[in-house]
Order: sequence, then structure tokens, then C-alpha cells
Amino acid sequence: MQTFATNFSMKKVLITGASGFIGSFIVEEALRKGMETWAVVRRTSSRKYLQDDRIHFIELDFSSADKLKEQLSGHQFDYVVHAAGVTKCLDRADFFRVNRDGTRNFVQALQELNQPLERFVFLSSLSIFGAVREQQPYKEIEPTDTPQPNTAYGKSKLEAESSLPSSFPYVILRPTGVYGPREKDYFLMAKSIKGHIDFAVGYRQQDITFVYVKDVVQAVFLALDHGKTGSAYFLSDGNVYQSTAFSDLIHEELGRPWWIRITAPIWVLRIVTFLGDLIGKLTGKISALNNDKYQILKQRNWRCNIRPAIEELGYKPEYDLKQGVKETIEWYKKEGWL
Repeated sequence: MQTFATNFSMKKVLITGASGFIGSFIVEEALRKGMETWAVVRRTSSRKYLQDDRIHFIELDFSSADKLKEQLSGHQFDYVVHAAGVTKCLDRADFFRVNRDGTRNFVQALQELNQPLERFVFLSSLSIFGAVREQQPYKEIEPTDTPQPNTAYGKSKLEAESSLPSSFPYVILRPTGVYGPREKDYFLMAKSIKGHIDFAVGYRQQDITFVYVKDVVQAVFLALDHGKTGSAYFLSDGNVYQSTAFSDLIHEELGRPWWIRITAPIWVLRIVTFLGDLIGKLTGKISALNNDKYQILKQRNWRCNIRPAIEELGYKPEYDLKQGVKETIEWYKKEGWL
């Protein structure tokens, strides 16, 4: 059980990306802690996981600091959790328009409105570092390493981080691969395995890290409570897994159906993702197999140093991969996804 110095009850929190995978869990935890919870959602967004009558909804236009000031005028928040962003886009420029420019406009508006924020928690990503430690034996990516993002998503998140003013009370969280109920990318893997096919890429050792969504939420509230302003923390479950670990556990939770594991060389993935991007542009539908996905699967080392989060935040991951996959697959089944 984590210890909080703050009584969050009746504190006012604004959560962006509230209808998203991680954001919806953050909203639920804020309500559990008795906070006055404001959820930023688009008019077109699903509110399936935001049914609690205590939620206050607000729509914000992140394209302009002036528009944000108008929309936020009259509101005062104790905390902000900025979980909004895009992870897949048809147009590369949209990563930067949403993730970088949207964040910069948002912070500018909050500052110009003199919002009395205690903390602003920004959900970034381990992917801002890219393939910085690819030589074997693999070592942990450190906060002091120089970021070399190899995806448009990672670059846009890095530039968003860089736009945060030193005078602003921000804390950055950089989770590795986040999975759990409601998440759709890892669900595609489970769906494929249920259909008796498991795809793997590359023949060289790949060290992967994961973090369960509820552990990310734990870290968010620890950061709101006592995160050191201006600091950034990696998040994982503290373990390192080989590339087949996730699919092996899915296989186990599904009752071990027969399956075929197909391992393709990296160059095949390059062709497939190129075609995925091309088809996406022609059809207007974003492909799960795109250039960013190619870079992610190509990268062999996803180790990261979470000791600062443990020592400074009191972060204690409660789910290893086995526990997390079990709970996730149970949810997929209960909801009729599998």
C-alpha cells in the first residue's frame, strides 16, 4: 500500500485523454480518492468507461492557447494529468500537431490563466529514447542517456517534454509498453493467438519490459502527491522479458489452443509496414503495422531504470506480466472481445 501525504478528497483534478485507455483508469482512481474530477473528452469520443455521475465533462481545443484560455476561464484546478495524445497517425505531422503543439498550447494557457497548480503530470513514453543501448549485453536505459527517438511518436513526445517551462510544476512519467483491460493493440495479439497464429519478428535476442495500466495509475497519483518538480521517471514492472513471454502467457490463459508461431526476419517486417502505411494513406484507415511499429519491433533493448521512481515516488509495481495478462485476458473474455 502506497503512502500519500495529500488528502486528495475534494481536490480538483483535470484529466485530459480521459476517454482513452490509460485516461479512463486515471479518472476512476481520482473518483475513488474523492477528487472533484474533470474529464477532457471530445464530442465524438466514446464515454463507455466514463459513466459515473460524479464526472464533470469539459471539451478543450488544444490547437490554440487562446481558445484554451477561453474554455478554461472560470475554472481553477489543483492538479492536471495530461494523458491526451495520439500513438498512431496517417500523417506524420499530426503526431507533432497533437502531442507537441497541443501540450505547449495547454501549458501556455494554464500559465497565462495563473492556474494555482500543485502539480502537472505529463504522460510521456520510454520511446523518446529510441535505440540508445542496443549493444549486447543489454543494459538499462538511463534518464541521463541522450534521447535518440526512432519513431515519429517518440520524437513528438520528446519535443513535448522539451516545451515544458522550468518554472512550471511538471512531473514526467515515461512508461514502457502499457497493457491491460480496454487496450486494443495487445488485444490483436490475443485475437491472433486464439486464431492459432502467433507472429514474431527478428532472430536476435530482444529484451522487453512492460507495465500494467493500474501500476501506471499508481505512479500518476504518487507523482501528483510528491513527485519532484522537473523530474522524469521511467515506469515498468521491474522485470525483463524475452520477446515471446507475452504471447506465451496469452496462450496459457486461453487454455493452450494449438498454434503456429511464425518468426519473420526484420526485412520482411520493413516491407509489410511500408505497405501498411501505403494502404493506410490510400484508404484513410490507420494500419497497426506502420513505420513506427517497425522501429518498435526492430529495437532489441527495452530495459529501463525504474529505481528513481521506486526511491523518490515510492512506486511499487503490483503486477508482473503473468498477473497482468491473466487479469487482462479475463476482462477480454468477460467483455466478449475474445
